[in-house]
Amino acid sequence: MNEQLSYIERNKDLWNTKTEWHLKSGFYDMAGFLKGKNTLNEPELKLLGDIKGLSVLHLQCHFGQDTISLNRMGAIVTGVDLSDKAVAAAKDIALQTGSDATFICSDIYDLRRHLDKKFDIVFTSYGTIGWLPDLDQWAGVIEYFLKPGGRFVFAEFHPAVWMFDNDFTKVAYSYFKSGPIVETETGTYAEREAPIETTSVTWNHGLAEVIGSLLGSGLLLFGFEEYDYSPYNCFRNTIEFEPGKFHIRSMEGKLPMMYTLSAGKV
Repeated sequence: MNEQLSYIERNKDLWNTKTEWHLKSGFYDMAGFLKGKNTLNEPELKLLGDIKGLSVLHLQCHFGQDTISLNRMGAIVTGVDLSDKAVAAAKDIALQTGSDATFICSDIYDLRRHLDKKFDIVFTSYGTIGWLPDLDQWAGVIEYFLKPGGRFVFAEFHPAVWMFDNDFTKVAYSYFKSGPIVETETGTYAEREAPIETTSVTWNHGLAEVIGSLLGSGLLLFGFEEYDYSPYNCFRNTIEFEPGKFHIRSMEGKLPMMYTLSAGKV
């Protein structure tokens, strides 16, 4: 339990620190978002389809841009995040944009104590599961909050990406989960020159672990797709080969960088 509290506290402190810088970064383009920009990308939009009138639970939502974007598409949305500063910012942004999205501050493993509702869709995307040590427990949360007939929609960076060092010059980590990875870094992916230093605790999760956890929870896999690009310029040594699509320089088209999947509850 002490180890669990340690990783939660460290990562919560990290995201509380990063939130201030992310809110004013060009990466998140708050000015454009406040004017109506939808922050969701083509791969997840294709899986989501028409969500007007549907209830959506958005796990690990940061400060809610995607959550509010889902709401702008007509969904009734609840966003959840570990960072209290991110959730406070999300609530403020919702007020500024006239969104009725709601937000809850909670570790997702503990979410049942804070939320008593079932959803048509559970959604999570990009840089989320690496912060979680136990994907069987993660999949159990998803299954618990889905209505019968509900769907899980997931977009995530490919585990092959996390094998490399930050500059993509060498393989530095195992593809397979091999215990926590504890790192201290300066700056943040959204503002590399930010004068901050944070310590993260993360885990690598291979595709078999991800899919196996969902199947083990009783969900049915509907679809799975891999992509050779990132929709975000959040990695180092990148090249933008099309608007909003980024390769790692010298690995153009050779490295899987993200994947999507959809699953359902009978």
